[in-house]
Amino acid sequence: MQAFTDQRGAASADELWLLEHTAVFTLGQAGRREHLLAPGDIPVVQVDRGGQVTYHGPGQLVAYLLLDLRRAGIGVKRLVETLEETIIELLEGYAVAAGLRPGAPGVYVGGRKIASLGLRVRRGCSFHGLALNLDGDLEPFSRINPCGYPGLGVTRLGDWVNDLDPGAVGLELAGILARRLGFELCQPSADEAAL
Repeated sequence: MQAFTDQRGAASADELWLLEHTAVFTLGQAGRREHLLAPGDIPVVQVDRGGQVTYHGPGQLVAYLLLDLRRAGIGVKRLVETLEETIIELLEGYAVAAGLRPGAPGVYVGGRKIASLGLRVRRGCSFHGLALNLDGDLEPFSRINPCGYPGLGVTRLGDWVNDLDPGAVGLELAGILARRLGFELCQPSADEAAL
């Protein structure tokens, strides 16, 4: 993400990367180590996104948005709102009522966090993005203060919906986000998809 952002020019296409990480705790730029309660055997990585500590792992959809904000004509606050609105709309499609929590970025279902956001903007371009809990193990969240909030409950879409298809959820999320940003989705080439 950093290399892509540093090397992109005014004509570089914006990209959305959808992926799943192996188990890792990430500490954002404002991350405080006291929010790591008992990481155990899960690695802790300092990253250059905003925010505190979060967990990424199997069963979680991570979407990294590499967007030229100037060209898109939006600011960081609007981008965060768009990401949150995208997740809420996605969850509505699964008949799951989601909402926001004042002063705590992300998306919540039944008072528990289902999606986290963390961005970085450099040279007018965003990278990093969001993580949506689909059907993974939530135990690692008990080893941290998620997003710096002691006792913050977390949930996953699989607690509300049976037979999730992570690939389909990712494509739905991409479609909603593209529409909200006024973009058209293009499929990557075989070489790009293999990266």
